[in-house]
Amino acid sequence: MKYFKSQYLMALLVVFGISCKETNTKDVAKNESSEEKERAIISTILEKEDSFYHVNFDDYPEMDNSLPIGVFDSGTGGLTVLDALVNFDGYNNENQEKGSDEVPDFNSEKFIYLADQANMPYGNYSSEEKTDLLIEHILKDTQFLLSDKYYRQAGDTVFQRDKQPVKSIVIACNTATAYGSEFIREFIEKTGIELKVIGVIDAGARGTLATLEKDENGSIGVMATVGTIASKGYENTLLKVKDELGYTGEIQVFNQGGHGIAEAVDEEPDFINKDLEKPREDYRGPSLNDENFKIDRTLMDIYNFDFDHNKMLCDSKNTDDCQILQINDSENYVRYHVVSLLEKIRNADNPQPLKAIVLGCTHYPYLTEEINQVLDELYNYQKNGEHIYRDFMAEDIAIVDPAVNVADELYVYMKQKSLFNPSGDIMNSEFFISVPNTENENVQLDDNGRFPYDYKYGRTEGEIQEYVKVVPFSKNNISEETLDRFKNSIPETYKLVEEFTRSNPKTEYLDESARIE
Repeated sequence: MKYFKSQYLMALLVVFGISCKETNTKDVAKNESSEEKERAIISTILEKEDSFYHVNFDDYPEMDNSLPIGVFDSGTGGLTVLDALVNFDGYNNENQEKGSDEVPDFNSEKFIYLADQANMPYGNYSSEEKTDLLIEHILKDTQFLLSDKYYRQAGDTVFQRDKQPVKSIVIACNTATAYGSEFIREFIEKTGIELKVIGVIDAGARGTLATLEKDENGSIGVMATVGTIASKGYENTLLKVKDELGYTGEIQVFNQGGHGIAEAVDEEPDFINKDLEKPREDYRGPSLNDENFKIDRTLMDIYNFDFDHNKMLCDSKNTDDCQILQINDSENYVRYHVVSLLEKIRNADNPQPLKAIVLGCTHYPYLTEEINQVLDELYNYQKNGEHIYRDFMAEDIAIVDPAVNVADELYVYMKQKSLFNPSGDIMNSEFFISVPNTENENVQLDDNGRFPYDYKYGRTEGEIQEYVKVVPFSKNNISEETLDRFKNSIPETYKLVEEFTRSNPKTEYLDESARIE
């Protein structure tokens, strides 16, 4: 039996606009053959009992309110979505009516979070013409949340089977939502179980439009990964929801693929390396000669890059003479992309002023303060005594994090289905991350112990194997700087991470030095 009909798959690819490149004969053939490749991971999960990925759905405890809520992302950025769930207080816990009662609404729920760090960033798979491989990763993420398997440590050869399955899934990743949500829902349908899947894009579109009056003119900026932008997931959804909700004003959508922002947040070495003092050959971020993400010399005073402490890497001591210029800091990535977004608006035909920016990547809320700072600089920037951006932007631009809307949608669903846990504890939440599987002889690693770029995006979909192991969070797989960012920007979720790594039995074999203190 075939799980996906070619006609349905091709229609879905058109709707989401999966590739930003022109479709050619080779692309069409590839898309037609993806049916078989995607069926491989699905049939493995459903039918191959001897596979690590197999899940027995005949015994799945569906609609069990004692089960946890599953959340996954391509990395740790999705913790901002989890943090919105952790802190959400939109309803009264006594009567479940709308309105805050100063008690978090999911306080009695356990969460299981997965960061597919080894395979991130997801946003680059489409540009490398590897969307089928991306969908396979996304289905494996779903399989992990539905299964009971994990490894205690990266070096373990035997997996554990004491992880709980989940009662609902939140896709805390915009790229995964754009490319994989429909495939996940199709897969869930084939399992025969009832389980809600919520993605961030629909929720984010509704939240962004809510910042505008029904008859108001204005522009909406979408800052997301290159892959999410290429899918047109936000643009299409914003325009669809605009019509559905009866907005009559002229609303324009401007997209900015934030190439390198998420990678900088997660310290991907191809995009940021704080140990360097000069440019390197393996850099993949915006540059002076990049056709798609070019640093424009004429905008250098507008970018206002911070060159201190090697936050920009230049091949000359005099920064005005750089022939090679590389961004090496997350705030400088933000500066490049916010300026690029405003330049698109300024140079468009009859542009409406920018009223809202939706953060279409879960990593970006970590940098909200930096985004607001650059917007303020641009609003007040003058050249020859004139404010060159002020006519194209509101003074106060709404920065929309879709996670709050996800939390509301999840609450409403759980209320309808009576899925709230009457005796659970959010402090029992669990956190997992993918690491390269060194037991797999096909796996390739770089000097940092990660998948090299060419290997990561050069793998072939349909070759079902364990590229990664999923293990608990620890200091062995998350840097001190990243943990500090959690502590400062998402303190309530950090407490859950800290509790899990310190006291949860799933981490009992970790070295004491690997614990978060």
